[in-house]
Amino acid sequence: MCGIVGYIGSNNIKDVLIEGLQELEYRGYDSAGIAVLQNTDFAVYKAVGKLENLRNKAASFAPEGFGIGIGHTRWATHGKPTELNAHPHLGQSSYVVHNGIIENYQELKNELVAQGVSFLSQTDTEVIVHLFEAYLKTAGSPFEAFKQMRARLEGAYAILLVTTSEPETIYFAKHGSPMIVGRNRGGEKFFASSDSPLIGLAQEVVYLKDGDFGYVTPAAITLYDGSGNPAAPLFSTLPESKLSAQKEGFRFFMEKEIYEQGEVLADTMLGRLKEQEVYFEELDPQLFAGVNEIKLCACGTSYHAALASSYLFERHARIRTSVEIASELRYKEPLLSPDTLFVVISQSGETADTLETLKMAKAAEMKTLVICNVDNSSMVRLADASILTRAGIEKGVASTKAFATQMAVLWMLSLAFAKARGTMETGAIAEQIRHLRELPACVRVDDALHERIKRLSKRYLHGHGFFFIGRDVFYPLALEGALKLKEISYLHAEGYPSGEMKHGPIALADPELFTIALMPKNMLYDKTKSNVEELSARDSTICAISDKPFEKADDFIPIHDREHYMLEFFEMMVVLQLLSMEVAVRLGNDVDMPRNLAKSVTVE
Repeated sequence: MCGIVGYIGSNNIKDVLIEGLQELEYRGYDSAGIAVLQNTDFAVYKAVGKLENLRNKAASFAPEGFGIGIGHTRWATHGKPTELNAHPHLGQSSYVVHNGIIENYQELKNELVAQGVSFLSQTDTEVIVHLFEAYLKTAGSPFEAFKQMRARLEGAYAILLVTTSEPETIYFAKHGSPMIVGRNRGGEKFFASSDSPLIGLAQEVVYLKDGDFGYVTPAAITLYDGSGNPAAPLFSTLPESKLSAQKEGFRFFMEKEIYEQGEVLADTMLGRLKEQEVYFEELDPQLFAGVNEIKLCACGTSYHAALASSYLFERHARIRTSVEIASELRYKEPLLSPDTLFVVISQSGETADTLETLKMAKAAEMKTLVICNVDNSSMVRLADASILTRAGIEKGVASTKAFATQMAVLWMLSLAFAKARGTMETGAIAEQIRHLRELPACVRVDDALHERIKRLSKRYLHGHGFFFIGRDVFYPLALEGALKLKEISYLHAEGYPSGEMKHGPIALADPELFTIALMPKNMLYDKTKSNVEELSARDSTICAISDKPFEKADDFIPIHDREHYMLEFFEMMVVLQLLSMEVAVRLGNDVDMPRNLAKSVTVE
């Protein structure tokens, strides 16, 4: 969600900070700000809305020589999107930026107000800087005040703080929200809440662990662990190319990422498909031993991947599989047993609700596995085992290639489980592997198809909503199609199992209700057809996606004649992504950064 950057060095501090924030735009934000400290003088700029507004505000600011700076893109949680609520937040002589939520902020605020402190914003973040300065009055050093302040905070946070008392030092703390520290051969130091702002600037980075805190100066990175003990920074090498994060001629990152799916699926399967079995080198075979149930846990698009794969695990591996929405599991007092494999799915590996459920599973001594796109993310570091989806950088907020690669990994994992449990014949597994190898070609975007969807999209801009319907694995795909349309077009859409229409939703059917019907030849076609006919009889406008023309459809989007229903699944996935994108384009929306949404949701 919110993004953080920090810098110590002699290059143009303003440009480093603002360009770093630009790399974090994909996470979603509604305001932004920077604070630069040179000697003992602060320069601070904030703006509501896009980063261009911040650039315009700071246009006349041209810092020269050494300095330190912090920057932030904010997604409102406490208080509306205003300049006063934008970060960085000011004390008397200090500034702070913060991702996460301070759960006891009201208690701390009341305490500070009683001491005579005045607050300017409605945010939880502002208590951090005032609490620091309250301790600074009696502490022996700014770092001692920072430690005392940190000890009082409850909740999730990634914090950078700068103060005129130490004008060459950035103090940091991390708990529950991501934070990375980087350095380069020129002696510059950097902070960011993800890799992307650091690529091309830092050669080495430290992925901070929960509880880590410390300070950075031009000379060194000083790190302490959650118990307050000195810790040696563990550096990792960072790639130096940003090529994969550029649009490369496409109109939007989302469009580029839809077109990339064939390439990334090939990467996802590379080295994992043998002739007669799926092989995950990163998994110890003991991970499967003694497992009698799988519990899949995720949010949003990743939840839809989990739900679709639950059909595959039960069908292929004959193992009981349940699916949980992470934000619900956290508070339902679930029964978590050691003979269950707990699988979390996340693009970023930082999704707050999902991360907390992983911690619950670890506390319950369950075996844990994360399926994730980001190495060194919090979930990857915490889980017993991890499978990387290899989707590359995904900048569009509405996930596309991340979903595709999650589904490919889960399909492969269901076959690995089937092999371990002896529930499928070797020949049947080999047949599935043959179909998996077809995925890169299956998701390749056909220009004629894309043009057809472009033309068709103009007919779906009005009306009172959409039903996306399907059966079996195509029901979760319908949910995902509805979510994509909602996210970027702001039109109301719902996903339903086709057979549920007559149990209530069909009451909404009329010509202004658009039904997107997923009608795969290889999975319950006649049943689905019957359900669509029920809607057609009530005058709902039908758009059928199938390899077989449907005479009662108002519109028809053809897919290829495939041998296996999962190939139909992946091809329909591309159609739904393109349809959502083209509807959003016609409505004039920002496809890559839809309103109110964030790419990495690091608050609950």
